[in-house]
Amino acid sequence: GKENVDSRHSRGRGGETTRFHTVNVAQPVRFSRKCPTGWHHYEGTASCYRVYLNGENYWDAVQTCQRVNGSLATFTADQELRFILAQEWDLEEKTFVRKDQRRFWVGYQYVITNRNHSLEGHWEVAYKGSSEVFLPPDPIFGTAMSENENVLCAQLQCFHFPTLRHHGLHSWYAENCYEKSSFLCKRSQTCVDIKDNIVDEGYYFTPKGDDPCLSCTCHNGEPEMCVAALCERPQGCQQYRKDPKECCKFTCLDP
Repeated sequence: GKENVDSRHSRGRGGETTRFHTVNVAQPVRFSRKCPTGWHHYEGTASCYRVYLNGENYWDAVQTCQRVNGSLATFTADQELRFILAQEWDLEEKTFVRKDQRRFWVGYQYVITNRNHSLEGHWEVAYKGSSEVFLPPDPIFGTAMSENENVLCAQLQCFHFPTLRHHGLHSWYAENCYEKSSFLCKRSQTCVDIKDNIVDEGYYFTPKGDDPCLSCTCHNGEPEMCVAALCERPQGCQQYRKDPKECCKFTCLDP
C-alpha cells in the first residue's frame, strides 16, 4: 500500500517549530485468543471445549462435533475434568435438563456384558485409536433403557449449586443413546480465518477481526507474525465504504 504521511508541528524547547512525520508502518502482531468464539480453552491439553444446548441424540451429537472439526469430549486426566466442571458455560433458559443438574453427552460408551441380576459391563472410549487414559467410574443407569440395547452412551452430570459447584461434584450416567440431550464437544486449538475456515499449522491466513488486511501464520493454533497491508483510498471517490472481509476493496457511495 501507499504510505500515509501526516505532517505535524510541535513547539521545541527553544521556541523553534519542530517538524516531524507520522508514517503508518505495518508491525508484527501476536494474538492470544486460542479458540473460536464460544469455546473455552484449556492449556493443559491445548484443547477447546463448547457445550451445545440443542438437544440431540448421541449419534447426531457425534456428527455435530465432527462438523466443527472436533469430537464428543473425552478426558485425559482428573485435572481436565476439573477444568470442565469449573467452567461457567453459556447456558440458555431452554435446556433439556434441570438448571441445577445439567447433563451432557460425552465421548464414552458403556458396553453391557451381563444382564443377569445387575447390569455388568465396562466403559470404552467411543473412538478407537484414541490416546485417552481416563475412564469414568461405575455409572448410574438411566431410566429410558431398552432391553435390547447392549451399548449405552455416557452423560456427564454437572451440579450447579453455588455452594457445591467448586467442589467439582458430578455424576456419570449410562443412558439410552437415542435420548436427546445437550452435549460437550472438544477440539484441538486451531486457527480460524475471517471467513470461518479452519487453517492448518504453518499456513498464511487472515484471522477473524476488524482488519481484513492482516496476513498471519498459523502457529500452535494462534495467528502469529502478522503483517498488515495498507490501502490507498479509491481515486475519484469522495465517500466510500470498506469491505469488512476483503482487503483493499471499497464501495463508492458517491451519486
